[in-house]
Amino acid sequence: MIPELIQVLAAAEETGSGPDVGKILGQFAQYGVVGLIVVLLIIGVIVPKYVMNALTAEKDNWRTAFEAERAAHQATREQLAKAEERGDVATEQGKAMTRLLHELGHQPHHVPGSA
Repeated sequence: MIPELIQVLAAAEETGSGPDVGKILGQFAQYGVVGLIVVLLIIGVIVPKYVMNALTAEKDNWRTAFEAERAAHQATREQLAKAEERGDVATEQGKAMTRLLHELGHQPHHVPGSA
């Protein structure tokens, strides 16, 4: 059974077209349901329960990591928005202070070479 499968797969590799599933199924048809199950396991159509459980756990881990990353990005966006608001407040306070100083008659000294 296995040597025949190896011969079919080797022949498929030589032609470069990939394995011919029909030939593989034909080789295993003589073995009945057991042969069909073996072929389906080999080509990956069906998988054992432990493999499916591992894939499901990996999917859940990726989803958890994705959600944590999304939450971290949201927190960063909120902090940036707060920082922008603080910057706007500081700018407005500076402008108000400058206007107040001008109204009180204070003229800033311009230092040569500064902007």
